[in-house]
Amino acid sequence: MKPPRPSFPHPLALLLGCLAVAAALSYVLPAGRYQRRDDPATGRRVVVPGTFARVEPRPLGPFEAVVAIPKGMVDAGSVVFLVFLVGGAFAVVEQTGALGQGVAWLVRRLSRRERLVIPIASLAFALGGAAENMQEEIIAFVPLLVLLCRRLGFDELTAVAVSLGSAAVGSAFSPINPFQAVIGQKLAELPPLSGWPYRTAMLAAALGLWTWGTARYAGRIRGRRAEAGPEVGSDIGPRHAAILGVVAAAFGLLVLGIVRLGWGFDQLSAVFFVMGVAAGLIAGMGWSGTAEAFVAGFRSMAGAALLIGFARAIYVALDEGRILDTIVHGLFTPLAGLPVAVSAVGMALAQAVIHVPVPSVSGQAVLTIPILVPLADLLGLSRQVTVLSYQCGAGLTELITPTNGALMAILAAAGVPFDRWLRFALPLWGLLFGLGLAGVVGGTLAGL
Repeated sequence: MKPPRPSFPHPLALLLGCLAVAAALSYVLPAGRYQRRDDPATGRRVVVPGTFARVEPRPLGPFEAVVAIPKGMVDAGSVVFLVFLVGGAFAVVEQTGALGQGVAWLVRRLSRRERLVIPIASLAFALGGAAENMQEEIIAFVPLLVLLCRRLGFDELTAVAVSLGSAAVGSAFSPINPFQAVIGQKLAELPPLSGWPYRTAMLAAALGLWTWGTARYAGRIRGRRAEAGPEVGSDIGPRHAAILGVVAAAFGLLVLGIVRLGWGFDQLSAVFFVMGVAAGLIAGMGWSGTAEAFVAGFRSMAGAALLIGFARAIYVALDEGRILDTIVHGLFTPLAGLPVAVSAVGMALAQAVIHVPVPSVSGQAVLTIPILVPLADLLGLSRQVTVLSYQCGAGLTELITPTNGALMAILAAAGVPFDRWLRFALPLWGLLFGLGLAGVVGGTLAGL
């Protein structure tokens, strides 16, 4: 009799393990801090290079580590409530039957053209990632994408790959992403959009690689998990048409708010709440029926929302334990003695490691780039390559780190286990990271 195969830990258990490690490190690593200053170019507080100093240790005991969890929930509160309200709103829409009717109509229009969905959707989400670092916003698309992929003969993982995966690849190599390339160039005192032809070429190659991998996977499983779905008529009724119009208007407002109005998660949450209420009332569910559907949606998204808060708690623990800056200082200091090209590769590798405890790409930029710029100048490494190393390391790690709350929430909402995602994403991530390192070395040798 074969021994039982060890099971991959639940994402919450995995994050709790990471939190325990963070607390334990506060007893092992020396406490240290960089000084900070307000940066007018970015409007953020950034580290001051050369100011790292030991400070009084503040190790986190077991109770303090647990307290970091509600603190993480509070820090990520806007995203947590976006997840709840998106889940509630789509529970209402799904209960009306309009979502299934609309997807069935779309499937009929895509008959014999199903494979075009992969490259088209991948390109659309990659553009969203390249333009505004789209991640948490994808949570709103998950119910629709999962239902569409199932009806087309794909699976839930395909829905995550074409959305979050493509957006993360677009973000990592984008020349215009305000939360990676632009903020990095501002901190490095480089002109905005400088080096864009090189980054665009890398973006095209990376997106082509990710789309190929996604299409290859989707082609292997297509048909094995196809769902017949409910029987639907050939026409969409007036009520369903009105509800789908409300959904379309909500997504249109979402895009407008993000691109033009500078909306954050609170405004997006309000849009989806109104969408759900309007859909319920149009369907004749009444106030009570709509409220009950919302509550059911809240329950279905509770796990995804908690994952975001637990992921944030790890950063809180490292910061309160006063060892986050110590980790950054320890990773970057040895790079000063390496050859230029090797140092550039080392920067990318160090950025990938740092992104595990620092899941915010913009937060990582203000923490690391001011330290790396003087080091790059000392080594004779261009600042453009320094920013590229940051993008490659931090941006691509978004695809695989469990501390990326958006990734874990989207996987939970789609019903995709984290270990299953890793089996799909890790080989592609390795190829993409190799491409990124080749780009970093090529940029160094070409004098980018």
